[in-house]
Amino acid sequence: MLEKLASIESAFNLLKNVLADKAIHSITKFTTLDYPHHLASIFWFAKCNMACPYCYNPQIVRDSGTISLQTAIEFLQSRQGRLDSVVLSGGECTLYPNLEPFCEAIKALNYKIKIDTNGSHPELLAHLIMKKLVDYIALDYKAPLDQYETLTHYHHSERFEESLKILIQSDIPFEVRTTLHSDLLTPIDINTIIKDLHVKGYRGTYYLQNYLHVEPTLGETKMQQNQFDLSQLSPLIPIELRNF
Repeated sequence: MLEKLASIESAFNLLKNVLADKAIHSITKFTTLDYPHHLASIFWFAKCNMACPYCYNPQIVRDSGTISLQTAIEFLQSRQGRLDSVVLSGGECTLYPNLEPFCEAIKALNYKIKIDTNGSHPELLAHLIMKKLVDYIALDYKAPLDQYETLTHYHHSERFEESLKILIQSDIPFEVRTTLHSDLLTPIDINTIIKDLHVKGYRGTYYLQNYLHVEPTLGETKMQQNQFDLSQLSPLIPIELRNF
C-alpha cells in the first residue's frame, strides 16, 4: 500500500514538474481559421530548430517561453464549452520533451489537438499518433530536398522525410503545405515537391500558402518581386491555394 502511494505521489510530482515548464511564448485565445471546422485556441511554443527567412514569428523563435503548461491548462479549463480544440504551433512544439504529457492533460479535458510541425521529430510524432494524442497534423514541406538546408539552415532533411512517411502510412488526418515566396521558390521547385509527394504516395491536398509580407521577418525578407506562374504547376496531386 505504501509503495502504491509513493508511486502515485511520484507521478503527481512529475506532472507538476512538467506543467511548470514555461514552454509557451503566447496564446491566441480564439481562431476559426487554423483548425478547419473547429473553434480553437493556439498555443505558440517558443524556439525553433529551423531559421526560414520568411518566418513571421521571429520573436517566438528567438525568445524564451513565458507561459507555463499549467497556465495553458487552466486557460483551457476556463474555455470548456466554448472551444473544442487546441492548435500547438510555434516555433516548433515538438522540440519539447514534455509535449506528450501535456497532450495527455489536454485530452483529459476532451479537446481535439492539431499540431503544426516542421517534421524534425518523427519519433515523437509517431508516438503521439500511436497513443491517439493528436487529431490532425499540418506538416510544412519547406523546399525541394536538395535546397532544404539552404532555405531552413537545418541539416537533417531526412528527418522531415521520415515524418512524411509516418504520416502517409498512418490513418491520421493531415495536410502538407508550403509557404511560397516567389523570390525563394520557383514553379520548378514546387513541381519538384509535387512529384516527390506523388512518388511517396501522398494522396491528400497539397496546400500552397502565399507569403504575406510583414515586418520584421526572421531573415528580413523583402516583398515578393517575381511573378509566380501558377499555370505551370503539375496536376499530379490536388492543390489548394491559400491567400492568393
